[in-house]
Amino acid sequence: MLKNILSPGECDTLSSLIDSSDNIVVCCHVNPDGDALGSCLGWAEFLRSRGKEPQIIIPDQYPDFLQWMPKTEMVIRYDKHKVEADELISCADLVFCLDFNQLSRTDAMAASLTDSHAPKVMFDHHLGPDIDCVLCVSRPEMSSTSEMVFRIVWQMDGFKMMTSRFAAPIYCGMMTDTGGFTYNSNSSETFFIISQLLTKGINKDKIYRNVYNNYSESRLRLIGYVLYKRLVVMPEQHASFFVLTRQDLCRFNFVKGDAEGLVNMPLQIKGMKLSISLREDTEKNNTIWVSLRSVDSFPCNKMAEMYFNGGGHLNASGGRLLCSIDEAVEITRDAILNFESTLK
Repeated sequence: MLKNILSPGECDTLSSLIDSSDNIVVCCHVNPDGDALGSCLGWAEFLRSRGKEPQIIIPDQYPDFLQWMPKTEMVIRYDKHKVEADELISCADLVFCLDFNQLSRTDAMAASLTDSHAPKVMFDHHLGPDIDCVLCVSRPEMSSTSEMVFRIVWQMDGFKMMTSRFAAPIYCGMMTDTGGFTYNSNSSETFFIISQLLTKGINKDKIYRNVYNNYSESRLRLIGYVLYKRLVVMPEQHASFFVLTRQDLCRFNFVKGDAEGLVNMPLQIKGMKLSISLREDTEKNNTIWVSLRSVDSFPCNKMAEMYFNGGGHLNASGGRLLCSIDEAVEITRDAILNFESTLK
């Protein structure tokens, strides 16, 4: 069985907040990934089982390979429908903040969320929660926020009411945030959860194909280009990095999600302990998105905090640099060299 992640008092508080609220907003971080979107969709499905009609508002576009998930057509994008989204947030009497630990991670939505007088509830698995909440559920040891949502629904005795519309996005969120269950997923309870999700009739193999075998030809050619032309290997430091410039992305018809998983590939090199991706934003100048992946005990999160204005988990972290791509490369080299003793 599963350990409870809410105290009895927290469970009562959450239930009371849901029951007493009529206008509920569920939101996630900028650049939504499988866990951010999956946890929002799953939690919204639970709220519907409690007689509520929650509004899911996300900061911007999510990858096309997540479009298959149930109820995505009801998701409101803040960057496309700002006036409507601001009104919904302003009128909300309860806001759920899923898969982010600071309001700044919602980018342009942050001001609207800050101005909202609605009580906020946070479910998140990142370190250092910093949101003014009436209920903060922070569990960095969990594989994903989707796993947290499952556990909360389970603890609130709601799982028996759930269908595949809940199970599919929750499984997808857990799968994508662990790289197909290859990191942050050693707990036996994680696989107990998977076994329970399968009882709802989901096809885990099809979910995998929907996410990982659903790209364009251009994405495959982009991978080849990165590995042949852009990959820099530092064998003495057991580390590697690669750069994706705006010109590279344009050349290969980049759409959001095409870089998903690329940062994991250099870790297939024997002895490699760290891989870093530097991707230039396609619209904002001097904005570099950074992804870090590692194996064993190398602390990606510490490097992300110290050098890339970010954070995350031991083996999977991210950040953002506000500089040119050349400056980002120099920062990355310095980071690797300064962590050299830890990498050996």
